This record gives sequence, C-alpha cells and structure tokens, in this order.
Amino acid sequence: MTLIFRPQSRLSTPAHSGKLRRVIGFAALSVAGVALALNVAHAADAVAGKDKSFMVKAAEAGNAEVNASKIALEKSANPAVKKFAQTMIDEHTKVGDELKQLASSKDVSLPAEPSVGQRAKIAVLEKLSGATFDKRYASMIGVSAHEDAVKLFQKNSTSAADPDVKNFAAKTLPGLQAHLKMANELKSEVATAK
Repeated sequence: MTLIFRPQSRLSTPAHSGKLRRVIGFAALSVAGVALALNVAHAADAVAGKDKSFMVKAAEAGNAEVNASKIALEKSANPAVKKFAQTMIDEHTKVGDELKQLASSKDVSLPAEPSVGQRAKIAVLEKLSGATFDKRYASMIGVSAHEDAVKLFQKNSTSAADPDVKNFAAKTLPGLQAHLKMANELKSEVATAK
C-alpha cells in the first residue's frame, strides 16, 4: 500500500477561511465600486452629450442663417430683405463667435456648415429670384428657422446641465425672439410684393 502525502492547505483552516472571505469580499466591493464609478461617468457623459448636441445644433442654425442671408444680399432687390439679411449676418456671426469660444472651453467641436436639411433649404433658395425668393427667404429662413432656434434655446436655457451652456442659451434667447419678430414683420411686408 502506498501512502500519499497531501499537505493541508493553509486556507482551509478556520482562521484562514475568514481571511479568504474578507479578501473575496474586498474584491467584490472593489469591482462594485469600479462599476458604480463607470455608471456615474457614463451618466455625466450623457448629460454632457445633451449640451454638446445643443451646441452643435445651435452652430448649424447660425451657419444656416448666415449662409442664406449672404445669398439674400446678392439676390434680393428689396431693401427690407437686404436690411434683415445684413442684420442676420452681423448678429448670428457675433453669436457664432461666442458659441465657438464656449465650445472650445468645453472641448466640443462645432460644424462649420449648416445641417443637411438646412443646406437643402438653402439650395432651394439659390434657385429662386425676385419676389418669390424674398417670400421664401422670409418664410423659411426668417420665420421657420427662427421658430426652431427659439424652441431650441428656450429648452436649453432651462434644461442644460452645464451652467455656462445654460447661461449662453438664456443670454442669446432674447435676440432670437427679436429676430423672429422682425422675420414675421418682413414676411408680412414681402407677402404683398409681386
């Protein structure tokens, strides 16, 4: 008969068994802590994502206003349309510069162009002329685009997570509301032109 010698494991004794449970418990708590930290970081990214999305949409809207208004300066013979277009170029360029500074401070890249949908509207405008152009510019870029911008900025002036983003939206909103009022007046004025 052969005797087999098996050394007893140090962890199988009652004293070591408690240490093993503590080590396993600590490891489980560490894993849970890392998971919680990742969940918190992910939640922070989601909030920052909403603010980033706002900044991108705001940049696209401003780019659309400026691009379409430059076309209006070239195509329109109506002094009221030209005056509105120049105001949009000046004021949206200024707001765009402020937005670029804000985005840069938040490490957010902004588009230099309008969105695809906005570019499609601008392409339609480029094919028009005369009173038809003036009416579509006042309606699509003046009124409709500013209605969308006002909604976007109203929402983010109260719901943005980042206080700087929230302040930017709140500070810019009155100007956009004034643009919408001007656009509605322009739309009424060009509606009667032939």
